[in-house]
Amino acid sequence: MQSVVVGKGIPFAEGPVWCPADRTVIVTSVAAGALFRVRPDIETVEQYAVTTGGANGGALAVDGSILVTQNGGMDFSKLPGVFASYPPAVPAQPGLQLAAPDGSVTYLATDGLRGPNDLVVTPDGRVLFTDPGHFPPAGDGIGRVMLYERDGTLSTFADGFFYCNGIALETDGTIVVVERRGLQRVRADGSRDWVVEKLGRGGGDGFCIDADGRFYVASTVEHGVRVVDPDGSILDFLPIDGDGLTTNCCFGGEDLRTLFVADAIPGNLVAFADMPTPGLPLTPWPGAA
Repeated sequence: MQSVVVGKGIPFAEGPVWCPADRTVIVTSVAAGALFRVRPDIETVEQYAVTTGGANGGALAVDGSILVTQNGGMDFSKLPGVFASYPPAVPAQPGLQLAAPDGSVTYLATDGLRGPNDLVVTPDGRVLFTDPGHFPPAGDGIGRVMLYERDGTLSTFADGFFYCNGIALETDGTIVVVERRGLQRVRADGSRDWVVEKLGRGGGDGFCIDADGRFYVASTVEHGVRVVDPDGSILDFLPIDGDGLTTNCCFGGEDLRTLFVADAIPGNLVAFADMPTPGLPLTPWPGAA
């Protein structure tokens, strides 16, 4: 399959979110502390909201707002190479944010959070998100999965992770996270088991799931998306043209058969059209109870 660039100029792109109402994709920018709206059909990119800090993961709400996992920010401009052209960081409080359709941004939760990374909404409207702290991992098992209730209650769902990153729900509702270099299932009783312990040289960052339960894992330095069967077998690898760093992906399009991929370096949104299996539909956040 061939990748096609549908949006450019998003500093360290992350967390793509398909918005069916207007057929656009909201992409988070970790380096710019902002959200960008991409119109894939005409390949335009415009700023949607300013979060400051580091906007990492995103999820759609029923009113068109975007839930954002705010990691607090990192000053990419002090790094060498391509990063030298990035804007200086504006630090923010780590937390869970909500970017409204008018672009205004508010916090839903901040208490004790270290560096939220990615998120998913459960069928009953709760929000699960990873909170691994800042990269590189401290190595002391501080990573955790947090649970945000619709009434505003925040609690720890699971902890003791080395560096839990992407998160999604399987077709039966089981939580799966990227942990270390693999994919791990996290059960409600606290037990865990590997889907696959070693994904490859690039490990994994964010990921999404198709309607048959296959995982599509952004494979960082390998510059593409690895397709993994629910039993852990590696089925395919979808390369992105050129050099870069792949961070996250989502299904979109009218039939959910387009795979949109955040290509953090060079800062693009790319698309793989006409995927053989549609994406698993996601639950939009219904709002506060």
